[in-house]
Formats: sequence, structure tokens, C-alpha cells
Amino acid sequence: MNTLSNGEFFGQTNKILHLGGLTITDTEYTHSYVDWHYHENAYFTFLLQGNVIETNKKETYECSAGTLLYHHWEDPHYNIKPDGFTRGFHIEVSKDWFEQYQVSKDRIEGSFNLKNPSLQLLVYQIFKETKINDQASDLSVQQLLLDIFSQLSARHIHRLEKKPVWVNRIDELLHENFTEKLNLTDLSQILDIHPIHLSRDFQKYFHCNMGEYIRKLKIRKSLTLLHKAESLSDIALECGFSDQSHFIRCFKNNTGLTPLKYKKILQR
Repeated sequence: MNTLSNGEFFGQTNKILHLGGLTITDTEYTHSYVDWHYHENAYFTFLLQGNVIETNKKETYECSAGTLLYHHWEDPHYNIKPDGFTRGFHIEVSKDWFEQYQVSKDRIEGSFNLKNPSLQLLVYQIFKETKINDQASDLSVQQLLLDIFSQLSARHIHRLEKKPVWVNRIDELLHENFTEKLNLTDLSQILDIHPIHLSRDFQKYFHCNMGEYIRKLKIRKSLTLLHKAESLSDIALECGFSDQSHFIRCFKNNTGLTPLKYKKILQR
């Protein structure tokens, strides 16, 4: 089985940065099939454009733009890339980094698909910082990554608890229907739990209120569309915003930039 060393991925790496124990790469995938392999370091894969299918020993993920995967070191998997341009952003984390920042490795072993839009938006922020790449970028990237691992550790604690059935169900419902107008009463009836219970405990499991979570899902969707030639009004409509101005305002609140400025960064 192939073992890939630090910063090595199958494809054409367009940019590579080394930031205090992290190796960050922006890579165009050029191989239609990559046989079983693993990486010497833990890393995140964030798909910026295109599609790829990844299989590990437990699951198969059909990944489109916006998909965020985590792989622990020496965790074997293989990849299939359908036709078309595919681009991935990788954050490779050395063992020294885990020790330096006292991040427990035992809580995040394995490979998994991170569907939480809060985590996906944090990775978009890291991507933005690598494109700005000024004196403050190193500090910003480290802080954002620590925030990601903090949330992953909280996820691990919740996995050890007996999580209510409704938690996964509400996540599925919001991912499937975030472009529609939703209300607490209808969701509570579908889940068969009291609205107060749903409202109170949603924050516990998702680290934000339901409205914020839905907005993050919309912004995450919009980020996957910005590399295309669609107008901002079309993107706003497709993502469920009431109008273009609402989309721009919400986008800036979540990313710190307007959609057009972020689109320019994506094209660098």
C-alpha cells in the first residue's frame, strides 16, 4: 500500500504553504483512480470544485464541492474521480502540532464526513487566509483550526452519550429543506417533541440556534456556486435567500467578505 509523505497528494499541486506544523495545499486532482493508500499525517480534505468518490474501510463518500472530510494518519482509503475539473484544499496536521497545542488525538481517530456547516465555513475562512497570506495569516489559521478541533472534541463527547434520535433527524431535515421556509411548530410535530425541548437542546448539539444553522447551510451552498458564471441574484434564489441584498449581507456576516470579493480569492 502506498504511503504519502507530508504535503504529497495525487494531482497537480498549485500552491503549498507551511504554517507552524501545518502543511496546506491547493491541488487539482488529475488521477481518475487512486488505489488504496494512506498519509503519514492527519489531514482535512475540502473539495472546492468538482466531484470525487472516496472509500475507506467503513464507508463510501460521494463528494461534491463543499464536502469536508477528516482523515487520521495512516487511515487507508482509495479514490475515484469522475470526468471534469476537480480541485481540493488540504490541511495536513503534523503530530508535533497536536502536541504543541495539546489537542487529544484519541478523540478524533478514523475518517469521517463533516457535514456541519459551521465547520465547513471555518475551513473556508482558512482557505481565505491562505490566499491573503500576510503576517497575520499564520495566527488566524492556527486559531481557526483550534476552533475546528474544539468542536470535533465536543462531537466526540456527545457520541459517547446516548444522543436522542431527533438530533440526526433534525440535521437531515435542515440539510434537505434549508432553502424552504421552516417553522419551529412544524418541525416539532415532525420530530414528535415539544417546541421548547427542541429550541433548548438544539444549541447543545449544534453550537448555534436553528436560524443561524440554516443561514450557514445557505452560505455553504452559495460558496460551492461562486466559481461558476452564475449571477449573484441567481445564486441567492437557488440558496433560498429572499433577495440578493439579503444574500450579500448574510454572506459578509459569515465570511467577512462580499461574495464578489470571495469569488476573486477563489480564482487565484
